[in-house]
Amino acid sequence: MAEAEEKVLFRGLERVAVLMMSVGKDTASRVMKNFSPAELQALGSTMSTIADISRSEIARVMDEYIDVVQEQTGIGIRSQEYLRDVLNIALGEDKAESVIDRILLSGSAQGFEALRWMDARSIAEIIRFEHPQITALVMSFLEGQHAAEVLALLPESTRADIMMRVATLDNIPPAAIRELDKILEQHASSDTNLESGKQLGGVKAAADILNNIGPADEGAIMESLKEIDEDLSDKIADLMFVFDNLIDVDDRAIQSILREISTESLVTALKGASQDLQEKILGNMSSRAAQMLREDMEAKGPVRLSDVEIAQKEILAEARRLEAEGTIVLGGGGDDFV
Repeated sequence: MAEAEEKVLFRGLERVAVLMMSVGKDTASRVMKNFSPAELQALGSTMSTIADISRSEIARVMDEYIDVVQEQTGIGIRSQEYLRDVLNIALGEDKAESVIDRILLSGSAQGFEALRWMDARSIAEIIRFEHPQITALVMSFLEGQHAAEVLALLPESTRADIMMRVATLDNIPPAAIRELDKILEQHASSDTNLESGKQLGGVKAAADILNNIGPADEGAIMESLKEIDEDLSDKIADLMFVFDNLIDVDDRAIQSILREISTESLVTALKGASQDLQEKILGNMSSRAAQMLREDMEAKGPVRLSDVEIAQKEILAEARRLEAEGTIVLGGGGDDFV
């Protein structure tokens, strides 16, 4: 019976949250460094709401940590301060502050801010039949990966138009904010907290979204954009970081990326890379590792283009993650490395 009750009390993120609040700030911060931003936000949101957890409940979550948990006091007391300390250690104060603000706002997020906490499918359903300008406004407000997930769920025939509007979005018309606020009110209580006239969108925002969408969708959208406005399409393309751009990345950054990816993904990705890029990658490996990679590439034989694109996207995702963490700089030479 006790086991059944435990399953009802703690599921998924709640188990992780209780553990993180039981092992101490240093240990929790070391563990949380390995989480993605989305995972951090979800976990942090759960941690910020946990209170009054009894020792018996903690014991149900993880028996092997009973000795550690028994030394802890005040689980659930000032949990927001604890969360702030953990994230400061894990991410540094600047990055932690942004994450903390979003976590603590998530329980009562309103207006535009509520969009950040909705899953992509819910947002897509809300804006699916709205005017493309409203959709572009929403996309500009979301982070690149989140916006890309929403875009992938919208009708293919509308995607290029939406991205064109994102790229050319300037100051936000007050009427557009009022319209979107009405839409959000239909789904939840909403007091918009985005000021009219705030700068959103632009070519960089469009490039960030397209960087995070699937290769097939990215190609189709860019092709359509080129037909509509070739100059604007070129500007977006110039700001997009694609696999071939790795040839311009600092050698130390390449080495950092290589430590984060599997050999299988690298072999597949390099099958579609230029000879120069292949040599740059191989040049940042030990002689033995480079020789083994060459042999793996020869043994693999022909690879479908779709598989190559998927592998390249996976590597680029890791590269962007490292850049977001401040570990590497993309798109710069040695003097730009930090």
